[in-house]
Amino acid sequence: MSINSLESKPLKGLRVGLICETLDDGVDKAVVSSILGAASHLEELGCTVTKVSLPSFSLGLPAYYILASSESSSNLSRYDGVRYGTQVAADQLNSLYGDSLSKGFGPEVKMRILMGTYALSTGYYDANDKHAQQVRTLVQKSFKAALNENDIIISHHLQLIVLLNILHFLVNNQLLAIFTGEMKNDPLAMYARGHYDSEKLLKVGHIFEQTLQGYKFIPPL
Repeated sequence: MSINSLESKPLKGLRVGLICETLDDGVDKAVVSSILGAASHLEELGCTVTKVSLPSFSLGLPAYYILASSESSSNLSRYDGVRYGTQVAADQLNSLYGDSLSKGFGPEVKMRILMGTYALSTGYYDANDKHAQQVRTLVQKSFKAALNENDIIISHHLQLIVLLNILHFLVNNQLLAIFTGEMKNDPLAMYARGHYDSEKLLKVGHIFEQTLQGYKFIPPL
């Protein structure tokens, strides 16, 4: 489907913010070209695209690991073989707790529990978990400010997919991945993020993909 087959400027009036921090040095030129091309296509559809800066963008990763580990430590302690989880036979109660927790979790979960226990321990809470919560609030405020000025904000997903998913955990708003092309047979996509308005995001994604030159929908197996 071409743009000419739709109503004139079907997304006219939609304000789109492009996150500057996702275009920094070190990002593959093809990826940058893809998201800039997607921004140009949105402008063809009637959107007003402007660059937005989110200085707290890079702070999301360390804050996430502290908060997620702290939650793991506090929430998974109940899987002690008595209340929840796999129970291991033992003569002593402490051995039952310890062996059940040890054999019930894999190495990654154990590492997160240990990190979380350290972050929440006396003398370290203010320096770790409390600061991470403050960073989360800062990240939430920066995204909220950007979305007050724009209907949606966009960024590419390649090389940043882990960080962007982590930011979604911290910010907790609507997120949609939209196909933009391919690079070396790998799909490229942009992330569109907005307030709690699924209908608007889905409309943008549908119109964008249906009017994208060379777009082919391959149904899942």
